[in-house]
Amino acid sequence: MLAKIKSLSLVALDTEIIDIEIDLHRGMPSFQIVGLTDTSIQESKERVRSAIKNSGFEFPRGKIVVNLAPANVRKSGARFDLPIALGILHAMGQITLPQNLEQTIFLGELSFTGELRGISGILPTVSSAKDLKFHEIFVPWQNAKEASLINDIKVFAPKTLREACEYFIDKSTLFPIESTPLENLIQQKIDYAYDFQHIKGNEQAKRALEIAAAGGHNILLVGPPGSGKTMLAQSFATILPRLTIQESLDITKVHSIAGLTNEKNPVLCKRPFRTVHHTASGVSIVGGGNPPKPGEISLAHRGVLFLDEFAEFSQKTLEVLRQPLEDGKIQISRASGSFSFPAQFMLVAAMNPTPCGYFPSDPKCTSKPHEILRYQNKLSGPLLDRIDLHIEVPLVPFEKLSDMEKGENSEAVRLRVENSREIQQKRFKKLGITCNSEMNSPLVKQFCQVDKATEQILKTAVEQMNLSGRTYFRILKLARTIADLENSEKLTMNHVAEALQYRNKLNNEDL
Repeated sequence: MLAKIKSLSLVALDTEIIDIEIDLHRGMPSFQIVGLTDTSIQESKERVRSAIKNSGFEFPRGKIVVNLAPANVRKSGARFDLPIALGILHAMGQITLPQNLEQTIFLGELSFTGELRGISGILPTVSSAKDLKFHEIFVPWQNAKEASLINDIKVFAPKTLREACEYFIDKSTLFPIESTPLENLIQQKIDYAYDFQHIKGNEQAKRALEIAAAGGHNILLVGPPGSGKTMLAQSFATILPRLTIQESLDITKVHSIAGLTNEKNPVLCKRPFRTVHHTASGVSIVGGGNPPKPGEISLAHRGVLFLDEFAEFSQKTLEVLRQPLEDGKIQISRASGSFSFPAQFMLVAAMNPTPCGYFPSDPKCTSKPHEILRYQNKLSGPLLDRIDLHIEVPLVPFEKLSDMEKGENSEAVRLRVENSREIQQKRFKKLGITCNSEMNSPLVKQFCQVDKATEQILKTAVEQMNLSGRTYFRILKLARTIADLENSEKLTMNHVAEALQYRNKLNNEDL
């Protein structure tokens, strides 16, 4: 007999409808799975065999051939165990699947006992099933909460193969799970270990971080050991705007593919803050593997990628950041195909000004000029061009360290940041972007117009500071964010002047 059942494959963020065809023949007992499959799918033969037997059903004694179509699409993972088992049982006549299964998707890994186990990438899969106009989807019960985040599709979450089979015998045994109101999850209060009010001094750095958060800009903190660079970066997460529903779904999809979601934490309710050690490889940052997995830049999508000891990273690793910083996505090309992951993140980097850690003007500095030059040359011009704010973080004087008075807290700063983001979202509502840092050159010309006097200042700065065209446009985007923080529709000379002071700090003679 022949049975046909549908599932979905997942490669990166792309899905493909898979028709699972099961054909039973008389003859010597054998079990074949064809259709460009990997080892994990070939191993499903033993899982399916044991699950069917231990669920109280009879396993066929003849020849079984399973075809995963289309044959030219590579398939991987254990997500096809459940549909293969159901198809075999239907082909044998032990269960009867309804005729209208064209609108139903089946996913799930089976244990030897017949219990269903959770799989990764469930959110993008269910979301794709909805977009493809499927009406129902069966997923493992461990993935129920994550799958319930998608509305307008019926989600069934059986615990065992037996329970899934009984649904087609008596539908009262399994009901669709209720959708989870995502708004309630992302609006919950988030507790942070850090707060701006505990940072002593460093007013300019805190101001720069506020601007970076408001416009989605990249920032580089340069200062000696103990000046507070790491604490400033970790406190940066506390002033980021709350996630929108769409942003939360986009982030969770990436983390779901990486296997970082679970039953207790089915959705990300705050912006990711990814800290990468300087020994990390380029592949771990951009992603890859077989099947392809997102790297740190994609896991930081709509959040922050923090690189401490920035100049200690290998130059090859740092250079892989250039393209995603500019494009907001990462394209991974392999022999098996080309895959794309989102990478719209804010880069927060921290480093010492010299190999010894201190500014050259500091008496404690022991670095020789050629050592400083070699150390700073690890950061190429094109990479620094893509970082909007370059901030010096000097040591905090004793008077401020010993001051018991608390400064402005993160909540007050975050409210200003969110107000600025609302202005930007209204401005770019029909343009497909969310913040100032994502503007391209035509949009900069449209939304960042300046008067003649300010234009003359910019011209002088470009000539004297030898700024590139990319830097020129980034200064205007930065000035636009500063103006938004002040609820000013017009760009003024003060906004541009402040934006200019955040450039080229690393190349100053003081360093």
